Parts: sequence; C-alpha cells; structure tokens
Amino acid sequence: MHTPDSIPRRPSGARNARGSVSKAVALTLGLLAAAGAVAGFWLLATVGTATKAMAADGPLQDKTLVAWVAPANLTQRGGSALTLDDLGGHFDGIVFGELTPARWMAGSEFYRRTMQNQENWPAETATPAKLVQIAITYRGRTVTTYHDGVEYSRHEIADAPVSFGPGTVVMIGPRHIANRQFFAGAIEDARIYDAALTAQEIAALRPDTNGGPAPWAWWSFDEKTARERTGRFPQVRLQGGAKVEEGRLILNGQGAALFAAVEAGVVEETAAKSAPETETPARAPVPAEQYVLNYHLMHPGGDSVPGDPNAAFCLDGVYHLHYILGHPWNGKHSFSFVHVTSPDMLHWTWQPTQLQPSFTGHGMFSGTGFLTKEGRPAAIYHGESSGRNQIAIAKDNQLSAWEKPYPVEPKNPDGTEAKVQHWDPDCFLIGDTYYSISGGENPPLFKSQDLKNWTVVGPFLQRDLPDVAIGEDISCPNFFPIGDKWMLLCISHDLGCRYYLGDWDAKAEQFVPERHGRMNFRRDGQSLFGRSSWRVDYFAPESVKTPDGRRVMWSWLATLDRNNGHMDLRTIQSLPRELSLAEDGSLRIQPLRELESLRHDPVTASDIALTDIARDLLADKLPKGKTIAQLPGEAAELRITIPRREALRKLFGITLFADGQGGGLPIIFRPETGALRVGTSEAPFAISDLPENEDIELRIFVDRYLVEVFVNGRQALIGSYPNHTGKLNVEAFTIGAPTTFKTVDVWKLHPTNQGFREAQTDRKWEPATSIP
Repeated sequence: MHTPDSIPRRPSGARNARGSVSKAVALTLGLLAAAGAVAGFWLLATVGTATKAMAADGPLQDKTLVAWVAPANLTQRGGSALTLDDLGGHFDGIVFGELTPARWMAGSEFYRRTMQNQENWPAETATPAKLVQIAITYRGRTVTTYHDGVEYSRHEIADAPVSFGPGTVVMIGPRHIANRQFFAGAIEDARIYDAALTAQEIAALRPDTNGGPAPWAWWSFDEKTARERTGRFPQVRLQGGAKVEEGRLILNGQGAALFAAVEAGVVEETAAKSAPETETPARAPVPAEQYVLNYHLMHPGGDSVPGDPNAAFCLDGVYHLHYILGHPWNGKHSFSFVHVTSPDMLHWTWQPTQLQPSFTGHGMFSGTGFLTKEGRPAAIYHGESSGRNQIAIAKDNQLSAWEKPYPVEPKNPDGTEAKVQHWDPDCFLIGDTYYSISGGENPPLFKSQDLKNWTVVGPFLQRDLPDVAIGEDISCPNFFPIGDKWMLLCISHDLGCRYYLGDWDAKAEQFVPERHGRMNFRRDGQSLFGRSSWRVDYFAPESVKTPDGRRVMWSWLATLDRNNGHMDLRTIQSLPRELSLAEDGSLRIQPLRELESLRHDPVTASDIALTDIARDLLADKLPKGKTIAQLPGEAAELRITIPRREALRKLFGITLFADGQGGGLPIIFRPETGALRVGTSEAPFAISDLPENEDIELRIFVDRYLVEVFVNGRQALIGSYPNHTGKLNVEAFTIGAPTTFKTVDVWKLHPTNQGFREAQTDRKWEPATSIP
C-alpha cells in the first residue's frame, strides 16, 4: 500500500508569485486542537479588521470548493479533502468513498445535499503519485461535482441550501466535526470561492497559481506552514500527525487533520471530538452521579449522541425498546441500537446489543419496529454509510438474534430504479400491503407485498397544513391508527417533535392530514427556527401499542438543559405518554398509568386559599408565594386540582424548588396568551376552552432536576432545574385576584433504575468496536 509520504517532491521554483487575494479578516479565534499532536498555529489579522470584514461579507451560500489531491489509496472510506462545518449540525465537503468505494461526493449532514445513488459514477483511478482536481459547486439547489475540470455528477437538492456564517470551521481530513474517518493522501491546494464557478472557470484553475476569481479562502501550503492566505481564517491548527512537506499537506488517514476558524468562542468540547484517539476505547465512562435519574430511562454508559428511541415492541408480555448509541470510536459508522426490555415500560433491563455495525456492516440510524404478516418482529431503519434504508427481521420474540439486514430498493412502476431520498423510514401494514416512507418535506411512499420488492407510489402527504412552515421536514416518522383516524408522529429537525391527525385515502394511497400539533416548545434563549442552533428539547419520537390497546410514546430529550444550541449528551428518554383521541377528534396526552404503581407515602392538603395578591410577575424573578407542599425527596409526583371557576381569567402559578428569593421553576397559567408556561417554555392551553364542569388537573413529575408536567390530558411540557439540590418548597402565587386550590396531593415515587445500576457495572449492552 502506498503512503502519503511516497508522493514525489515538486521541483524547486514551481510556485508562482501571488498578490493580495481578499480583505484580511480578523475576528480572533482559537480553533481547538484536542488530544493529539499539534503542529502549527498562525495569527494573521486584528480583531477590528476581521469584525468589519465579516459583517460586510455576510453568510456563504452559493459557493465552490476546490482541492488538488492525491489519495494515498482508493479503499479509504469517508474522509474529506475540504469541508465547511457550521458547528451546528451542518456541513458541506469534498468527501471520498463514504457511500460507494472510490467515488467523490458532495458530503453533507444526513446526506441532505448528497446524491446517494453513486453506482454509475466513474471510480477514481489516480495513483498516489498523481494529483487530481476535485471541485464542487453549489448554485441554489443545484450541486455539481467536477473531476479534473470535467463534470462528474449533477443533482438537485430537496432542502434549502445551507448558509455558512462567521462561526464556520474549515477542516481537511475528517468530513465533519466529531467524525473519525480521515482522508489519507496529500493536498496540494485547497480553495473556497463565494460563488458557484462555471465549468470553464474551474477548468482554467491551476494549483498554487493566481488567476480567475479571487478565492474566499485559500490554502497553498507555502513556507512549510498551513496558513490561510486571505486572512479570513486567522487561526489554523494541524493535529494527529498532519504536516506540511514540500508544499503539500500530508495526511496519514489515522487522525491527521487541519482545522481553521474565524470566530472567537468555538466550543472546546466540539473540537475535542475531532481529535484522533490514541487507542480504541475499551469502554465509555458512566454518567456523573448528580445526573443519574430515578425513574426516567437514560443511557448507563456516559456521553452519547444521538439518542433516538427506535424499534419498540410488546412481545409475549415484554416491552422492547432500542435507542441509538453513538460510540466515540468511529463516528456515525459506530451507531448501534442498544436493546432494553421491561415488564411495565418503567423497570428496564439492558440486553446484549445485537443490531450493531459488527453484525450489520453499517451504522444504525433512525427507524421503527413493526410486525410482518406472519407476526414476526422486524425493524426498518437507515443504514448509516450504506446509502439505503434497511430491514432486519428478528429470529425470535426475545430479539436475541436477527437475520442479516437487506436494503430497501424502490423501483418506479415501469421497473426502472427510483431516484428518491433514503432517510428516516417507517413501515406499516394496511390490509395485505406493506407501505414504507422515507424522510423529507413530503416523504416518498413505497409499497410491497413481500418486504423485498418495492414500488414507488408517490408523495405520502396529500396536502400539508397552514401551520407547518415551508422547509420543515418529516423525519423519525411513525404512522399508526388511533381511534378512527391515523396519526403521523414525527419531527422536523428545525422545530422538534410534532404530529398530524387525519385519514388514509385507500384509493389514492395517501395520508390526508386534518390537524397538526406540536410537542416541543421553545425556551427563552433558543433559536426560533433552524438547525444551526438546536432547539429540540422533545425530539425523535417512537411509539408502541400495548396489549390492552393503548398507544404509548417516548421522545429523546435532546437539548435538555442546553441553551447553547448543542445536544445534551446524557441520552435521556421522556416519560412514556399515552396517546388517544377525544370525542372532538383532538389529541389527548396522559402520563403512563403504570406510573401510579410507583406512588407511596401520600400527603394531601385541601382548600388552599391564595389571598396575598402579587402585583408583578417579572421575567427573571418569581413572586413570593404561599407554601402549598414539600417535595418528599428527589422522586415525586404532585397532583394539583383547581376548580375551573377559581382559575378562569386568572394569572397564577406554582413554583417548584422555591428558594424564597424569587428563584425556582415556575409553572404558570397565562389567560392573556392562552398558554401554560413551564420554566421559559410556553405551550397552548386555555382554561376558557375547558368544559364548564371540568376542573384543572395538573400532574407534575419530579425526577431530581427533570420535571414533566401534564394538564387535563390536553398538554404536556418538560422542564429542568439543575440548581435543585436541597430546595424542597413548593409555592403558589396569584396575580390580580385571589384563588383557591381544591386539593394538592403529593407522593413519593419508588425508583425504577435498578437495571440502570446493573448496566453501569455489567455493561452487556456495550457494542463491539470492530467495524467492518
């Protein structure tokens, strides 16, 4: 096998003189090299200059990425010759061999701007001694790749293009932050242009030479350094053995990388995730004790992301749930489905992980569970790095062994290969026909009689609804009958968990939505929309039907406690929620009734009058209230009943963890906005909409710092209060008028985390680290 060091040296004097390329940019910034050898650090400009320049430039959307590269070998998979990463979950890059061996592709998060069907593309044949020019242009929704100036591929993207702002990081080696697949070879020259160049302009470019449009960013690897020539990226670091030698960046494919950034305050932990591992970790750490919950399902092995719940079943009286485990050793290619079982959806036991890359040959990404016509449990999911959705069928009802998965390969009605997006699937059976959907704004629908031969039907939704923003996708879908309707439980990556209710049009083979609702609600400090800063406290749902006919769902609490736009790494699942339809067709949401079996040591208070009327309700300080209860510990349930007449048109609330100084977690009824507020999240709930004979029933579940609130089966929110320790007072306050609570019931709750404690020690869930 050739190594990067075998590339012939360039003759001396081969470089040309260069002039100034663009304005120097100097928003001072440290880009972060975590574990691994660091070689190189260059600061080029001043803060004032950079700030003005970045403000004038605006975000980068239409663009061209160009690199002259010599791959060390043609069998490597998934490294990048040049990537833009916004640190918010989006990247565009020149990626080699990720989906199909020896093919260049426009890499992107979840393949959103990537053409996944690459079988007919020419395979790279360059030897390590030969440079090739790879360029990718982004013009609106059109993405075009060029190989040595000749068009290599072209496709249209379904989602809107991504804008890269001043917080963007450029990297060469890994294809995105936290990825540990690295490009092996040499980079002669790497450039970014702030426009989509024409084919003629690309063909005219020469490495290390001025001419044509001015680059937006440029690495020519002069002077034995990796400095960025325009000054736009003032800090550059090499790590993991990367080096500049004879005017080329040399990468060993085993952690060598270049990182460059222009914005101060890049989060250290993000860069650390991209550092090479000195050795494959034998095991992940356990969560810190202060984060361990009493009766919520959470991962026992320390930091992990994502944590989507997947493939839920009830088989022979046992509940089965899987969730994604993203281990640190190989990025998405290591994603596995951790398997837990329970008799009651509360007491969980961790099982050996079966659905993992050492068995499947690919990473396990989002999907669902279903039963075949023969009653066999099966899972459909996206096979990370396979470019396809996959189906695996269990060999037994214990899910202790599975048949090898196979891909879903949809065809058009005329038998030709369908050009569709392969992402976040669901599979459901209607009559004797299997249907499957694959993620997108309006997912494509396929059908099959045997789970092997799939035909494209068309768009899944017959229409969308007015309160769904253009650009919201349907991902993590789960489609099932509920009452006399059908429900699509899903997310949009921009706004979190949501749902549709409607009818199935059997003739058209389409879902006809009639209602749309949300289950995730923004907190102060979170973004209004988008993925560059995540706002998905309630995310990635999965559901199961119980033997007595209930529909029960979970969601991953993906950004709990996070106001910085990043995911929570603790992998915590919500309490199970029961879903049903009311007589008027609206959705009802109740806490799992089995939670009542955890109650003990009840305390009840009645006829609690709130007569001290507070004048103000400030955003950052709660009124002094009346103590109505004491939390009996760190695992508790409260049920507060308030007569409708006492609550109508009144602004009042409850403070959990009240400290007597205006601190605590508020739960507030707001008649002026028709909303229930928990912490700083607000969800629609108007007391005036309740029937005249229906009192307010507020159920509050406290699990250390995590709080879940349900009101009248009509709304549910989550909250978190990290500064909870030792704060047991529960207060109530009212604004404008007195009010009276009918009853306040408080219970201690027995913990259900015995299986979690065992899994911290026996670690039978931990997947193998050998990835095919």
